[in-house]
Amino acid sequence: MTEPVILAGAPGGILLICDHASNAVPAGIDLGVSPAQLDKHIAIDIGAAPLTEALAARLDAPAILATVSRLVIDLHRQPDHRSLIPETSDGHVIPGNIAVDRLERIARFHAPYHRALAALIRDRRPTLLASIHSFTPALESGGAGARPWEAGILYNRDRRAADLAVAMLREAGIVTGDNEPYSGRVLNATLNRHGEAAGIPSLAIEIRNDLIRDEPGVARWTDILTLLLVDIRNSLARKGPPAT
Repeated sequence: MTEPVILAGAPGGILLICDHASNAVPAGIDLGVSPAQLDKHIAIDIGAAPLTEALAARLDAPAILATVSRLVIDLHRQPDHRSLIPETSDGHVIPGNIAVDRLERIARFHAPYHRALAALIRDRRPTLLASIHSFTPALESGGAGARPWEAGILYNRDRRAADLAVAMLREAGIVTGDNEPYSGRVLNATLNRHGEAAGIPSLAIEIRNDLIRDEPGVARWTDILTLLLVDIRNSLARKGPPAT
C-alpha cells in the first residue's frame, strides 16, 4: 500500500496531516538498511501516527497519513530539495538511495500524496491545518546535544496559529520551542504549499518522541493537543481573516 490513509472527519474545521507516519518500504525498493534502522527516527516520526489518529477521533477531524518511509522519499520536502531522497540521515548511509531515479520516486509517491492532500482540502474546506510530527531527544551525529523541548511549534510567514500555540503551551508549563528544534522557515514544505499558499492558517506541531512512544504518552498528548487545537480554531474564528 502506497496511497495515503485518509480519515474523513467533519468538514470546515481542523485538518490533520502526518507526513512521516510510516516506516514502510514498498515492493521493488531496497534501501540497503537494517530493520533496526527502519525503527529509528530517520525512517519514521515515532509516535506521530497514533497521535494523529487519536486526535482525529477526538476532534472528528479529517486527516491524511503517509504510508511510505521518509527514507524512501520525504513527503515533507520540495521535489528539488537535496534531502528529498536522503543518501545519508543522521550519520546513517542509505545505499539504496545513491544514484536513484528521483523522477520515478516523485511520480510514484510524492506527487500522489500531495494530490490527495490537495483534494482533501478542497473537499473538507478546513479553517486550520495542523501537521503532526515528532523529533528525537538527541541526534546521533553532529554533537548537537540533548534537545530540552517537550514540544516545538514550527511556522514560516503565517504566524496566526503558531503564536497562539506557543503561548498556550508555555502557559500550561510545557517546555516549548518557538521554531525549534529546527526552523519552519527552512523545513515547512507541506504547510507552505497547502496552507500558506492557500491562505489557510497552519502550524506544525513537533512532540519529542520519547513522550509519545507508548499509549499513556499518546493519550496525554491527545488531551493536551485537543484543547490546544480547539482553542486555536475558535480564536481564529473570532478574529476572522487577516486584513488585506
